[in-house]
Amino acid sequence: MDIDDKIKKIEDEITKTPYNKATSHHIGKLKAKISKLKEESIQRKSSGTKGKGFHVKKAGDSTVVLVGFPSVGKSTLLNEITNAESKVGAYQFTTLDIVPGVMEYKGAKIQIFDIPGIITGAAGGKGRGREILSVARSADLIIIVMDVFNPKHLEVILRELRDVGIRPNEKQPDITVKRNKLGGVHVSSTIKLSHLDEKIIRSIINEYGMHNADVLLRDDVTIDQFIDALEANRTYIPAVAVLNKIDLADEEYLQEIKKQFPDAIFISADQKINIDNLKDEIFDRLKLIRIYLKPQGKKADYEDPLIIREGSTVKDVCGKLHREFVKNFRQANIWGSSVKFESQKVGFDHILNDKDVLRIILKK
Repeated sequence: MDIDDKIKKIEDEITKTPYNKATSHHIGKLKAKISKLKEESIQRKSSGTKGKGFHVKKAGDSTVVLVGFPSVGKSTLLNEITNAESKVGAYQFTTLDIVPGVMEYKGAKIQIFDIPGIITGAAGGKGRGREILSVARSADLIIIVMDVFNPKHLEVILRELRDVGIRPNEKQPDITVKRNKLGGVHVSSTIKLSHLDEKIIRSIINEYGMHNADVLLRDDVTIDQFIDALEANRTYIPAVAVLNKIDLADEEYLQEIKKQFPDAIFISADQKINIDNLKDEIFDRLKLIRIYLKPQGKKADYEDPLIIREGSTVKDVCGKLHREFVKNFRQANIWGSSVKFESQKVGFDHILNDKDVLRIILKK
């Protein structure tokens, strides 16, 4: 029996097993087995893949990857929102390599990759799919591009992303598992758990060969989320669904699709419809903010802001500028919404807001 057959057999057993308190630990163990087998299957299939891999060099303030089936308009969209010149054609598999572009927006330089169109089964290695999807693992944002007449592709693409260890629009659960040499399994949590108990957790971690461990949960996680934490190779990336070619659809159809996908962005890359809204969404979902630097004795530079991530501190800015700014930091002054009054003196740990003006003073 090969790995795929083993996975199918276990999935059938899960389907046939009624879920209740008495069976939950058994189902948890079965799901852990499936997760391990899927990872083994993917590794075997991808190890036999011939041809060069896809190598990308990250640049700019953030990285975005366009993911979608062939011929959904990714290349046209890339050309429209960046300085790239991706080949466009009305036939499948036009893009055969990674095509980078840079979207300059609100002072930020956002690198966007157009990757080859994926197919069903991509995560298992079909059509070099695992290599292609692996590019998305290092992205700061994933744009899922679909033809407005094939919105069902969203479910397929999300499944393929999950199968390579990407968790779109999910928050990484706060779980700590410390393996010990002796002492058995000890489980503690800071909140009430509604999906797991000690018996389920013990069944799952035993499947991973752990019989002595301290487990601490700070989130009310599901069985699947707990298994993800044990795998330790998951990436949690925000994603935006984009439905393209709306210029070809009538209004009645569009209204119905918008009800089904209320969070999606509807565009026409070819006719440049709703492109600015998409750019705004990209900038907002990346959680980028602009900081204007004010050298001592000079005016603030409002033309060329420093782009950092939301939640960044003064120390983060110093580190981005030069390590000497961290080493010789004395204090900083802030003008903006993150302080109570103008020119307020702050320290390393002060969290900055969008459009703050920052003056860094170094030790002499």
